Amino acid sequence: MRWWPYALLAALAAVNATSPAVLALCALTATWMLQPWWRRGVLVTGLIALNAALVWQTPWFGLFTPVSYVFAFRLLNWPWLPVGVGAVAVVAGTAQASGVDNPFIVAVVIAGNVVPMCGFAWFAQRAARHEEEREDALAEVQDANRRLAASLAENAALHERLLTQTRDAAVREERERMAREIHDTLAQGLTGIISQLRAASHASDDPARWRRHVDIATALAGESLAEARRSVHALRPEPLRAARLMEALSGVAARWSALHGIPVQVTTTGTPLPVPPDAEDALLRIAQESLTNVAKHAEATRVDVTLSFLEGEVALDVLDDGRGFALPAGPGGTASGTGGSPSTSGAAGFAGGGFGLIGMRQRMENLSGTLQVESEPGAGTGISARVPVAGSRKEPT
Repeated sequence: MRWWPYALLAALAAVNATSPAVLALCALTATWMLQPWWRRGVLVTGLIALNAALVWQTPWFGLFTPVSYVFAFRLLNWPWLPVGVGAVAVVAGTAQASGVDNPFIVAVVIAGNVVPMCGFAWFAQRAARHEEEREDALAEVQDANRRLAASLAENAALHERLLTQTRDAAVREERERMAREIHDTLAQGLTGIISQLRAASHASDDPARWRRHVDIATALAGESLAEARRSVHALRPEPLRAARLMEALSGVAARWSALHGIPVQVTTTGTPLPVPPDAEDALLRIAQESLTNVAKHAEATRVDVTLSFLEGEVALDVLDDGRGFALPAGPGGTASGTGGSPSTSGAAGFAGGGFGLIGMRQRMENLSGTLQVESEPGAGTGISARVPVAGSRKEPT
């Protein structure tokens, strides 16, 4: 489009150099083709008119119609494209039919140019439209891919945040678990060892008493060491390795009774069924914590521990006949607080706001269970922990 139309026009002008009119029209055509291409319709219309004038002067300029075709196809849009192509085809057919006197033959020649060229224009427009649709679809796919990539990046960032939050929650939960384990095992064991060693220091004049206190302190140290190892390895409670929950409770109660000289009655009601390890762990620890606080604060002469298999749950009740206390009033401070709702400490030494009730409450909350504290001054204290267990059923006692 830059040089060959001018070369063709120059060659045709040279062939017809004897005609001043043809030379003038050729010069005007060359000048016309130098117009800016943004004048699409004006440029093509003038070029077709000049091509027709040249053909009228001499049919040889029918050879210049390919230039007009190219300009029409490149610069005209639908629906003007078939109009322009048809006009060029008429000029080409007129040049081809020059010298023919029969109007019918002239019409056939012109139609033989117009019909195929207009059909080609239609197919070219259809192909161009399909190409535009394909490009639009490709652009939509690329845009969708960009949105998908952005969404994947956002999801990856969200996933990373969720993983971070999950790790943080797991770390917090493990810290709380270890705090409960240390409080329920090592702290209590060390407290017992210290009390026994102090008692032994005051019994130096009685070898039998001294030996008994030292033996108890040694046994407590061994149990504490075993519990420490179990906590480090995140194993099940040591008493539950070789015994069921009832037997483990009986062993804990027997050792506590021997240590403190307070009788403990352990009773089971209902039909024993398998209890999940985490529920066994929680109930055993609550029993240990309750007995420890009885020894510290209750001044009791008797303790009853009852393990009940009820319909849909397992219940642990620890009841002492000690001095009791008045539960604080307000939400969660009634005589029967549930699920760790008391914000202040309760029975058996909870009044000091220690970790015991917090640990019990957390254990029950983790298992969707409940924790109840009942006490009155001079009427003893009761701790009741209930854990849902699938498959449990109520049995007559």
